[in-house]
Amino acid sequence: MSSPEIKAVAALDDDLRWRMYTFIRAERRPVTRDEAAASVGISRKLAAFHLDKLVDAGLLMAGYQAAGKVGRAPKVYEPANVDIRVAIPQRQHDVLAGILLDAVVEQDVGDAAVRTAARRGEKLGAHERNEARLGRLGVERALTVAQDVLARHGFEPARESPTCVRLRNCPFHPLAATAPELVCGINQAFLNGLLDGLQAPAVRAVLVEPAPGECCVQLRGADTTNPGQS
Repeated sequence: MSSPEIKAVAALDDDLRWRMYTFIRAERRPVTRDEAAASVGISRKLAAFHLDKLVDAGLLMAGYQAAGKVGRAPKVYEPANVDIRVAIPQRQHDVLAGILLDAVVEQDVGDAAVRTAARRGEKLGAHERNEARLGRLGVERALTVAQDVLARHGFEPARESPTCVRLRNCPFHPLAATAPELVCGINQAFLNGLLDGLQAPAVRAVLVEPAPGECCVQLRGADTTNPGQS
């Protein structure tokens, strides 16, 4: 019998299911079968088949939208709160990460960890800049480039406005819940390092109050990092 992780990965090994799943994750609200079908250009009946496969695999949750006075309540789908990890042979990177995090907290070397995160982010940013042969970056172009990089590193960035990118997923969860001040500080330093490496001084990573399940950092144009200032 296959594990739940293998079953989930197998369910996503289909282009239509993968596209519908990513569409539903991006919507951040319950999605109807009609909406899911329209997102990939297939019939409602075929979409229902694939959506129910994703439910069976534990990737989506199904429910019913509140009905009006007339008609049946439509079935809706939203992402399940699961982390899918597959490694063959099995690895325990999260255990090692937890041990190292505890050591950082116990030895009070958080500042060193933040500096290391900034250097790692800057190295990544410089690499991306060289690979893409980027020129001078204004706020909007810098955010577009950073958004593309972060999408490849698990942050699920969403353009909130022309000068703000919200990070809908925290790649460091659940460690962020264990030591939020330290992990969020490391995260912010890494992202500001990335921006430094991209040579994008007009954009900064700022700490915000996150929505449930989202990242604690947003990328904002320098003139919007402190909205209260004139």
